Parts: sequence; structure tokens; C-alpha cells
Amino acid sequence: MDMSCSIKLSFKKQMLRTREDAIVRTVHRLLCEKGFDAMTVDEVAAGVGIAKASLYKHFPSKEDLAAAAMVGVMRQAQAFVKAVPAELAPLDKLRRVTRWTLELQLAGDMPTLPSHNSSLRAVLMASKDYMDGLLEVSDVLGGWIEQAQSAGQINPQLPAIAVLYTLFARACDPVLEFLKLGGQHTDAQIADMVLGTCFDGLNARS
Repeated sequence: MDMSCSIKLSFKKQMLRTREDAIVRTVHRLLCEKGFDAMTVDEVAAGVGIAKASLYKHFPSKEDLAAAAMVGVMRQAQAFVKAVPAELAPLDKLRRVTRWTLELQLAGDMPTLPSHNSSLRAVLMASKDYMDGLLEVSDVLGGWIEQAQSAGQINPQLPAIAVLYTLFARACDPVLEFLKLGGQHTDAQIADMVLGTCFDGLNARS
């Protein structure tokens, strides 16, 4: 293969990558604005400015589109978790990660997926990038949870997996939207309130 062919192939790959990045950004925006169920493939194609047939050359289904966007979200989570200062106490690390997810949701930058969708779930579980990221984040958070339980900061009677799923659920907590619609509190105040109920519970403290 001569040099001109190599350059053409390289340019073509760059163009394909640029288009795929634009597709994923559009899907991410629509998932944040409308959620998976309301998002349509036609809207994605129109948002990118390409024909639906061209879109399907990159991603064969609506589920694959959503999975690609969620891989991007998972990579964000991996990067954030890695950047948490090592010197923080385990409970403070968990609070920092949880606040980050709350702030993403309050800013309208957290994709909304259905709680039950077997086809989407199957595609996500088949995505190596997504599952590797999920396992990595889960392992790190799980370690912090166990350390916090050993230090008496989290109830040691609770299974660590239950605590982990409780923290994951904060990324799609409807309480945030309800409080924000009320218009009586700032985003920071809302995040503080939800963090308080999550980590401190509802019991009055003396």
C-alpha cells in the first residue's frame, strides 16, 4: 500500500471517529433531556445531521446508541473515582462521589434509562467497556464501604452490596427533581439535603 492510500485510510478513520463522537454526544444529550423511552433514532440522526441509514452503519439499534453513551458516562465515573484524594477518610470519599452524581443530575447531565428494559440491559451487559468500568467503580466503592464499616462510620450489619446499590440509586433519585421544581433551594442545598438523608438518615440527632 502506498503512502497516499495510507493517508486516505487514516483520514477516513478520523472522519468515522468524529462522526461517532458526534452521534454519542447527541445521544447523551437526548438521554438527559428525554430519557431512553422517549428518545427516537430519527431525533438522533437529525441532531447529528445525517440520514438514519448512515446512523445504523455506526450503531445497529437504539439500544446500541444508548450503550455507547453510557460507556462515556462510565468512563467519566472511572476518572472521577481515580481522582478522589487518597488521604480522605473512606466515608468522605463516598460522600464526594455521591455528591458528584447528584450534581450531574441537578445540572441535567445524567442520562435517564428505564428501570426495566431487557433489550437495553442485554446490550449493556454485553458491552465489555461498560461492564469493565462498572466492575472497576463497584470494586473501589465497595472497598471504601467496607473500610467505613470497619471504622464504625457505616452500619456494619448492612451488606456492603446493599449500601453500594443505595449509592448508585442516587444517580437517578427523583427527590432531586421534586426539590428543584419547588424553586425554594439552590442546587448545592438540594445536594446537601439528599446527602444528609443518604448518609445520616432521618433520625433526629441531639
